[in-house]
Amino acid sequence: MTRAVHLLAEFIQNIRADHLPASAIIAAKQCLLDLSGAAVAGYDAVSTTALRKLARRRHAPGAATLWFDGTKTGGLCAAGAALANSGAASALDLDDGHRAAAGHPGAAVIPAALTTAQETNADGPELLTAIAVGYEIGVRISAARDFDRQDTLSTGRWAAYAAAAAAGRLRRTSPDRLAQALSIAGVLSPGLSAAGYSRVMGNSAKEGIPWAAYTGLTALDLAEDGFTGPLDILDHPDYYDSGKITGGLGKEFAIESVYFKPYGCCRWIHAALDALSEIQATHGIPGDRIRAIQVETFGRALKLDNHTEPDSPESAQYSIPFCLALAALEGGEALLPLRPASLADQRVIDLAKKVSLRVDPTLDQAFPAAAPARVTVTTADGAFQAECRYPLGDPANPMDDAALQAKFQRLAENRLSPEDQDVLIGAVASIETTGPKNLFAALNRPLLETHP
Repeated sequence: MTRAVHLLAEFIQNIRADHLPASAIIAAKQCLLDLSGAAVAGYDAVSTTALRKLARRRHAPGAATLWFDGTKTGGLCAAGAALANSGAASALDLDDGHRAAAGHPGAAVIPAALTTAQETNADGPELLTAIAVGYEIGVRISAARDFDRQDTLSTGRWAAYAAAAAAGRLRRTSPDRLAQALSIAGVLSPGLSAAGYSRVMGNSAKEGIPWAAYTGLTALDLAEDGFTGPLDILDHPDYYDSGKITGGLGKEFAIESVYFKPYGCCRWIHAALDALSEIQATHGIPGDRIRAIQVETFGRALKLDNHTEPDSPESAQYSIPFCLALAALEGGEALLPLRPASLADQRVIDLAKKVSLRVDPTLDQAFPAAAPARVTVTTADGAFQAECRYPLGDPANPMDDAALQAKFQRLAENRLSPEDQDVLIGAVASIETTGPKNLFAALNRPLLETHP
């Protein structure tokens, strides 16, 4: 019997870089730029700082570097650097995602691929191929689960497969060893059991994405040294639909259907934010005139914390009422990124308490293919309603290159000089011909100091 992990391993190593469609290459570069901006914004987060300290203590020396750290730290091993870089990229909930996976492949795949590329001296086409392959493996495995049976859809449960795939491609790990690496990565991935029942989403553990990146790279190291895993891990129909995992490999690429986030909060909130924005713009309603906001949406969204008075940025990222109140009063820009100072804004808290949530059966049936919402805003002049099925950044409502570049520039504002921003943007754009060395140099530029 041919195991699914063996078929995936063969695909990872046998697909040629020049057989990747141009659309997948474009998507990989978009993901690179977008995640770079998310990492700039997340660099100073408390969680990121803690992960950098851990990486410096435990994972030197090596050829990989911490992004935006300048000359503060010598090289680290790929796994250690990926842990910290993934932490920065995922800290503020600005990283890309994929509807079929119901999670965030980029924040695990790209740090794993870039740190491994520093060790292997990969060229531009190989790096982009590895990124596309990592997305492909991660999304396929996640999408093959029965979501109704999952107590949590946290990305960390499956993203280690994606990280191992991207790194294994760059290291040219043999298919047999790579199959073992995928098995090890899957069984040792963060369990995130509390994510299924805890009501405290406002914590640094969040979805476990940095640990998934770390686990995937560590699994690859172990497999290359003879460590083994359960090779049948993906072959049990009670847990996975193996046809979804291996069917049609190489015909289409999941990286072409990622979504990008114009707001720094859980994607399940974005449709409500866009519907609210439409109502305010169409009817000229300022936030201070709103008496009530009703949100009808899918069931999983009501399992978020949804605190009206969140006590941490992470908790705010998972609160429909708070994010809607902040956007209503300050505009969507206040969520790019969501800043800790907003947590103390009493006007936002008061409006958040006027937001009600309920499940709409029709909208619930659309999940996970879509994450829709219907919003009704009540003022002294009446009630106004709008529905959003595909929020901005969705493949059906995409952010183009100009929008993604504008997002990057906003996130990098006052943290990278305009010149350094241009260098990074140019390094991503030209990576196929100039290779990743310019990108690595740009990612190693120290951020500008900020002042309260």
